[in-house]
Amino acid sequence: MIRPYQPQDLAALQEITAVCFTGVSVDRNIELLLGLVGGHDWRWRKARHIAADVAGENARGVLVAEEDGQVVGYVTCRADADSRIGWVPNIAVRPEHQGRGTGRTLLTAALEWLRHAGMECVRIETLEQNPVGQRLYPSLGFVEVARQIHYVKRL
Repeated sequence: MIRPYQPQDLAALQEITAVCFTGVSVDRNIELLLGLVGGHDWRWRKARHIAADVAGENARGVLVAEEDGQVVGYVTCRADADSRIGWVPNIAVRPEHQGRGTGRTLLTAALEWLRHAGMECVRIETLEQNPVGQRLYPSLGFVEVARQIHYVKRL
């Protein structure tokens, strides 16, 4: 079942994020190269991203997949009424629930939410090291528009 986010879901979303973004996070890549930064690991930084995704008005665009009362996945959406370009910053499904169509269902629900919010298009990004995203997004009609390279330097 897909439902709107509720504040009591935050810890579950952050835990799912820590598990699911292990191999596909820019922050983790930074940590692998430079070690800890600021005394915090990549999971702490990524948990903060999720907290921002559900803060205030942003919470309206967060959908949760629930099975037998347990949060098994989520997607976060942002709608920009001025540009009419929506954004999906994060999507994740617990590993034991992957391969069942939950991510596709979440993303489809997110697209409908963004359409209803008046968006004319939506953007999503993934890393080269994320083969799941590279298959899923085009299968739902997304087309590649650019590639980006992230650099880091310790100060």
